[in-house]
Order: sequence, then structure tokens, then C-alpha cells
Amino acid sequence: MKKPLIFFAACAILLSANTLGAQKKASGKKNYKLVLRMSHVFAPNEQLTKSLTIVCDNIAKRTNGAIEIQQYPQGQLATYKDGVEQVVQGAKFISVEDPSYLGDYVADFNALVGPMLYSNFDQYEYLIRTDLVKRMIKEVEDKHRIKVLALDYIFGFRSLMTNKVIKTPADLKGMKIRVPGSQLFINTLNAMGASATPLPFSETISAVQQGVVDGLEGTMDAYGVNGSSEVAKKMALTNHFLGTCGVYINADLFNSIPKEYQIIIQEEFTKGAAHMISEVSKNYNTAKAKLESQGITFNEVDHDAFAKAVAPVYANMKGTTPGIVDKFRAELAKMPKK
Repeated sequence: MKKPLIFFAACAILLSANTLGAQKKASGKKNYKLVLRMSHVFAPNEQLTKSLTIVCDNIAKRTNGAIEIQQYPQGQLATYKDGVEQVVQGAKFISVEDPSYLGDYVADFNALVGPMLYSNFDQYEYLIRTDLVKRMIKEVEDKHRIKVLALDYIFGFRSLMTNKVIKTPADLKGMKIRVPGSQLFINTLNAMGASATPLPFSETISAVQQGVVDGLEGTMDAYGVNGSSEVAKKMALTNHFLGTCGVYINADLFNSIPKEYQIIIQEEFTKGAAHMISEVSKNYNTAKAKLESQGITFNEVDHDAFAKAVAPVYANMKGTTPGIVDKFRAELAKMPKK
């Protein structure tokens, strides 16, 4: 009789332990709370900030407040290289930056957002979903613990904003143009004929007013809302970069989040990118017309001349896979025609 009693006692102990474990797990989920700070340089009334506000609100709602993302626009917290470094170091932090800042870790990201590579949003959207770019995303996560939640918070094509009509690279000779502190931006604007001048955006408008720089570069979406149109009255439609941001979080931190919340976070950032692209596309002509009514003028440029001028930027990219730009272009050639 002793053996059955021992068996049933052992089962009772095991069942009790499993029950306590399940209760502890359930209790842990119930009490789970994570506050993440999210940083970028965009103004509160720019579309990226608006779209990310919706993302944060939806995540908080769908997780019943378990995941709280606090958004800090206009460079209130670390941005650019420093922001991505926060992610690498494992901070409870989300960095929203141009993918070229991932180029410090996996150099091919510099080529992915290189100059004069795209003529429309759809091309970029197609390319980032190819196996080629998926391998880059996996590499930056595996080697550097950067989880890429999105690469396509697209805010438009970047063009030059000055007080002089710019049509060719020769027109930029001797002009100081503000750029963010990305080596890709610096190299590209220098190749275009300007003298690239890295500055925090918080200092840029006053720098143009005071003649420290002769202009800046940016998108139509930003032009009318971040103060640029107050100091630079002409936009040369160079479209030298597709303006886009990625969303990055530390991979180990993300993996520590309960699975159901991971799914929600990913879904909402994916939907937020689609929302932003839709809004930017829809509002482009309206924004341009509004600026024209305020006396801002726009002009086309010699795109072939600028494309030729920036070609060496790709050749001089350090650490990229040999022929990576040709591989990107080959992938784009496979894109189905609409």
C-alpha cells in the first residue's frame, strides 16, 4: 500500500507546483509593465510624429497599459548615432532614425538608402521585403542586437531648400548646406557640389537666418511645418534621397516582452508605417500648393547631372558588400509592373 500512497503524494506535489507556477506566470503577466522612451528629431506637427502617436496609443490600448511608449520629438532625448547606440546598449528605448545609421553596424544599409536610387515609394517598399534586405535585417539583429520593427516610415523625397535657384551641381559651389550627422548625407551633399555642414536640427533655422549655412535639405512634409519655409524660399526638387525612418529596439529587450505583446507592438508599428505613407502621399500636393500661396517657389533640376555627381558615393562606401547597389537594382528590375 505504501507505493501507491507515495505515487499519489508525488503527483499531488507535482500538480501543486505546476498550479503555483501557472498562477505565478499569470500574476506576472497581469502585473507586467514596461515603459519605453521613443526619440526622434521630427516636429510635433509633422506626419511621422502624428502617425507614431497613433501607434503608441493603440499599443497602450491593446495591451491594457502594460506597454507604454513615451514619445519624445524634436531631439529631446538621444538621436541619430546616439539614439541607435542606446538601443545597442540595451536601454528601454526606441530609436526612430534614417536606416543609414544602421550602416554603422551593417554597412549595406548605407547603400539601401543611397542617393538617387528610387523614383517612387513603391520601389523602396518592394526592395525592403526581398530576401536580400531581410538578410541584412537578420544580420543587424544577430550581430548587434538591433531589432528592426520597421524601415518604411516614409516622409517623402528630400530636396534642397535655399534662397537661390539650384538646377545643376555647379550651382551649389561654395554653398554650405545643413545635413544631419550621417556620413552618407555628408558624402552625398559634398558630391552634389555643396559643402555639407552637419548640425542638430534645433540649431538649423537660426543657422540659416544668421548665414552660418546657406540652406538645408528636407521633404515637402517638413518644409511647411518645421520652420524651413520661414528662412528658405526656394526648393530645388533634387529628390536626392528617399526620406524614410526605421524603428529600432534592442532585440534582447524585445524578446523579454511577453509574446502576445510582441505581436501587438509589431502589428502596430507595421500599420503605422502604412498610415504614414498614405497620409504623406495624400497631402503632398496640398502642402506644395499651400507653400506656393505663401510665396515659396519650386524648380526642377538636371537629375542626370546630379545622378552622375553622386555615383562615386556608392563606390566609396566602406565595408559594403561588393556590387550591393547593382544587386539592389537587379531586385528592383524584378518588381512587377502596375
